[in-house]
Parts: sequence; C-alpha cells; structure tokens
Amino acid sequence: MASQKETSFPAQRQDTQPGKEHVMDPTPQAATHQYKPANKLQGKVAVVTGGDSGIGRAVCYCFAREGSTVVFTYVKSQEEKDANDTLDMLRDITKQHGSGREPMAIPADLGFEDNCRKVIDEVINAHGHIDILVNNAAEQYVQTSIQEISEEQLERVFRTNIFSYFFMTKYAVKHMKEGASIINTTSINAYKGNAKLLDYTSTKGAIVAFTRGLALQLVEKGIRVNGVAPGPVWTPLIPASMHEDMVKSFGKEVPMQRAGQPSEIAPSYVFLASNVDSSYITGQVLHPNGGVVING
Repeated sequence: MASQKETSFPAQRQDTQPGKEHVMDPTPQAATHQYKPANKLQGKVAVVTGGDSGIGRAVCYCFAREGSTVVFTYVKSQEEKDANDTLDMLRDITKQHGSGREPMAIPADLGFEDNCRKVIDEVINAHGHIDILVNNAAEQYVQTSIQEISEEQLERVFRTNIFSYFFMTKYAVKHMKEGASIINTTSINAYKGNAKLLDYTSTKGAIVAFTRGLALQLVEKGIRVNGVAPGPVWTPLIPASMHEDMVKSFGKEVPMQRAGQPSEIAPSYVFLASNVDSSYITGQVLHPNGGVVING
C-alpha cells in the first residue's frame, strides 16, 4: 500500500453530510489481509465515535481483531446502511475468533452534551466500564473565503468536531481506570493549515491543544491521551464535502502522491490503545500522512 504510484479517483459527489461509504467508488479499504493481530486489546471495551465508516470503521475492525469489545456511534437516519455493514463485519470477527462481546452501534448527534451522556450511559449499562475512547466524528465544508462561513455552520462544525470530544470524554473518564486510553483524531491540516477548510482546520488545531492539556490533566490517574493526525485519506467525508475535480486529484499533493486508505491509518490507533506498545506515550500525536514532514 505504500507505493509511490500515482492514483486517481473517479469524479463523484455526495450532496449531503455525513457521507455514505456504500455508494463510494472505489469503496474505502477498512480491512486488509496483511493485518496480523496479536491480542493486544483482549478483554478491553472500546468506544469509537463515527465508527460506521471511514477511519472509524477501520479502527473498529482492528480493535475487534485485537480482542476488544467495540461500541461505535453513527448519525441516526443517515448512516444506517454503513452502520449495519460495520456491525455485520464486527459480528463476523467475534464469531470467527471468539474474542470480544457483542458489538454495539448507538445512533447519536454528539454535538450536544446530553446525547453524549446518554451514549456513555448505554455503554456502561452494557459493559460496566470503558478502557478505550476514540473521539473521531467529524464534518467539513469547502469554502474559499471566511465570508462564506455562516455562524450556523461554524457552530455546527465546532459542535461535531471538538464539542463532542469534550462531552464524550467528560462522561467516559468517570468510568475509566488506570491503564485506559483516549485517542483523538486531529488532522494534518492542524499543522500545515488549509485555506479552503478554515473552520474545520480550526477545530483540528483545537483537538491538538485539547489532547495535550487533557494528557497533563489525566496523567496522575494513569490514563493516557494521544492523537492521530492523518493526511489525505479516502473516506466518505471527501465526496460529501469536495467538488468533483478535487475528488479526482485527492491525495496527490503528498510525497507518496496518493491518498491513504483507512486500513493504513487504523494501526496507529491500535498502537496508542495498547499498553504493551505505548505505555510511555501520552500527550503526543502520530502522523500517518503519506510522507509530509510535520514540525521538522
């Protein structure tokens, strides 16, 4: 998958967000036969926001392969097909490998505090505790000028992309013990900027600061907090937010000259979730981005 060969995507456009993975061409790669699990998350309970598709689905797949019980959220009435597909995938893993308990999919708009509380309550009622929280839900809109960004859009993007991270963590951390892990999805755009995604980029910068501050706050409790800052990745967010010409050339700007697949990003989350691999790492961000040097 790390080939330098240039790739292009067919022109395509989805008119609404959240985007839908099952109508994309090609379908994003959530799983790969090259992934070799090692029971790194055996017996853990993991919550993944936005886990129905894209990077979230790939994270759910890898966590389940590593023995974790997986709970993920999705947007009700808009992501049902993708959520059901992900649930079926996770159930197959559970049956085939006999690890983890029955996966759960919880519909919720996480931009509002009470909805996040209800999600965590449902997880606790089912499993009693949380070992891993992955804050991953996001939305974005392409605009060329700050004058095009309405107050309504600005609030919506911040609610989804950073308010949800605060709220989910606020309620989850009560049920997390020493050895637990919180992983936040930020973006390459937080480090290099993006003129056409100004509000989205602002939220991703906030996530970096949130990750660093929260890591310091929770270190005495033995809870690690880290982030992942992907580069261009082929997910439903792309055709749902970008013009067709941008989709065709998506990812070519990085040194590898191609977009990444979700399956190439998810192992970073496994690494950060596993105390075997990353017990001495907190307040840090991994950069699977196709070769872009960050803060060099």
